Amino acid sequence: MKKSRPRTSRKKSEKLCIAGQVIERGQVYDLHLNYSQSYTGISISVPVRVVAAKKPGPVVFLCATIHGDELNGIGIIRQVMFDEPLDLERGTVIAVPVVNVLGLESHTRYLPDRRDLNRCFPGSAKGSLSSRLARLIYDEIVRHCDYLIDFHTAAVRRTNYPNIRANLDVPTVRKLAHAFGCELIVHSKGAKGSLRSVAVARGIPTIVLEAGEVWKIEPGVMEIGARGAFNVLKHLRMLPGEVVKPPHQIEIRKSVWVRAERGGILKFHASPGELVKAGQCLATNFSIFGETQNHIASPADGVILGMTTMPAVKPGEPVFHIAIAEHGHAGLKRRIGNRKRAKLHKDVQADLATSIAVSPEED
Repeated sequence: MKKSRPRTSRKKSEKLCIAGQVIERGQVYDLHLNYSQSYTGISISVPVRVVAAKKPGPVVFLCATIHGDELNGIGIIRQVMFDEPLDLERGTVIAVPVVNVLGLESHTRYLPDRRDLNRCFPGSAKGSLSSRLARLIYDEIVRHCDYLIDFHTAAVRRTNYPNIRANLDVPTVRKLAHAFGCELIVHSKGAKGSLRSVAVARGIPTIVLEAGEVWKIEPGVMEIGARGAFNVLKHLRMLPGEVVKPPHQIEIRKSVWVRAERGGILKFHASPGELVKAGQCLATNFSIFGETQNHIASPADGVILGMTTMPAVKPGEPVFHIAIAEHGHAGLKRRIGNRKRAKLHKDVQADLATSIAVSPEED
């Protein structure tokens, strides 16, 4: 196993400084990181809230909307930081609900330079717009942190059942992933240039919550994300109380995309979070005149991590994302059978399918 390189950050004796503001113990700050200008020369900035307890402790970074159309993280951070005062016993929480401000304003994943910000870290102060923003976030916040949680959703026209993405080969990251309290934990090192991969390489345990879909703040997803953030803060002894554990947790090290073979209109027979068997029909592909063209089956026993929300498909387009567990269908059923006692996860599963017509497979 490769060891993470030691991170370069402030010494414990040094005071945290963000946007030129020295962070004092027991204070709350609303700051702005200026990173660009409009065509008329008006400054464009990233809003930051910092909550510092009176006692020293870990520095935790909560960030969302690195992709400008992924809004669930805004709701999660609002519930953690703003709905009620965050009364920390020790340590500091740095929250950036909207990293990609320009993407949010234009309702798009990308920045105006058409780059994916989550492939630009750690960035360059003399690079493109995206690269400069990545460098600013890295220098001003990331390199000072001890832990990081990054909130994401599925890409456009898809939805994800809540799951944590983490490099499970790194013990500190694995521990953080389990503390968050999601049912499904997916092993992934992260793409080159992603915030997560760069932070972990610098020795900062980082996890990503993937949940829901773009352009929405979904109540169930917001509750799972907020509960997970509070769990992490309790785990780090920054907040009092016990970690709220899910009825089960499963580590996933393999997944597969099931793709359309024919162009047509889909009728779905399964939804996000559902346990499926190998060979089970997940969707039926019809012609526009209602003729059955083919059935789309699960290639393995597993759990549906995500699926398209677009019923019209062309050959090769992704339809279902299946998480394949070591336990097989029988083992998964024994473990996931406890979900009926977990109202929140059951409600979220139902919520994610509200805009998708799911019906039983016809004989």
